[in-house]
Amino acid sequence: MPFVRRAGRRVASRGVTTTAPALDLTADPVELTAALVDVPSVSGDEGALADAIERALRAQAPHLEVVRSGASVLARTNLGRERRVLLAGHIDTVPIADNVPSRREGDLLYGCGTSDMKAGDAVIAHLAATLPDPRHDLTVVFYDCEEIEAARNGLGRIERELRGWLDADLAILGEPTEGLVEAGCQGTLRAEVRTRGRRAHSARSWLGDNAIHRAGEVLARLAAYRPRRVDIDGCEYREGLQAVKVAGGVAGNVVPDECVVTVNFRFAPDRGAEQAVAHVREVLDGFDVEVTDLSPGALPGLGAPAAQEFLAATGASPRAKYGWTDVSRFAALGIPAVNYGPGDPNLAHTREEHVDVSRIREAADVLRRFLRTGS
Repeated sequence: MPFVRRAGRRVASRGVTTTAPALDLTADPVELTAALVDVPSVSGDEGALADAIERALRAQAPHLEVVRSGASVLARTNLGRERRVLLAGHIDTVPIADNVPSRREGDLLYGCGTSDMKAGDAVIAHLAATLPDPRHDLTVVFYDCEEIEAARNGLGRIERELRGWLDADLAILGEPTEGLVEAGCQGTLRAEVRTRGRRAHSARSWLGDNAIHRAGEVLARLAAYRPRRVDIDGCEYREGLQAVKVAGGVAGNVVPDECVVTVNFRFAPDRGAEQAVAHVREVLDGFDVEVTDLSPGALPGLGAPAAQEFLAATGASPRAKYGWTDVSRFAALGIPAVNYGPGDPNLAHTREEHVDVSRIREAADVLRRFLRTGS
């Protein structure tokens, strides 16, 4: 059985045993990233890391109000500023792939979660501890269970139990973006498309009706599908409707009577969830379509004043976020949200996951400049 104990004691998670250190949030965020990586925190086993972060915030950031929610840690200033900015990062990782503890090779820091997204967490924690008097009130949220089913996501629990802690004029998620601002996110829909036939012995196939052959029309429509490209606030979102799984067959000598094609629709955030469902049903009209998973996207929200200030601080043009992230949760609450972090999204979840240390320091500098002066 995996076990977790408080920082300073042995911690085991998914077969990896190490010692949870006392974190120094005021240290170089590169070193802090390595320290976070060295505490295993596979989804569902984040307790030790949450303990270490909570203890460090309470000891090193007396200017912050700190609360705990399960394996999530939240902290905020209460300075009475006109605006509030929220920085959020998930502290869980996918299962470890022989890549903990961390290791440094030149300018690259390797380890599980370096890119997704303990580098972002380190930047957030460092700024929370070292900016006692920011220009905007600041909330930081370190949450659990982002990498697994949405029902267990710590932000959902926080929304139910500590809703007021999520209020902000801008939310910035430290998701890996290579130091660029990725605005909004795509919505995602999964559905099962069933074709039915009649079983028969394959030696007398003319007596049956092959459901797998019937699925050929489903695949033909998907192959011929022409996805939209949509410009929203200067960000181009590309849609995609793909078959991601085909299941059918009974035995080597049986004409199958059912085939299931699983499709995934990644849709631009100008479509609502119901519109996305209606579109997939239209494309596959005549077939039995059952939606099994659906999450709406998030509009860029770049017109918000705080978002404009942040874009100015980065000095870069925003781009669309391809994929779904928790910015969608904030958008549903009416809070403008963007993705911005030092990691490379293409390295997330890989055995060779790593982050360029210059990206970590750059992200810390950009966010510090934004929170101090706005430019």
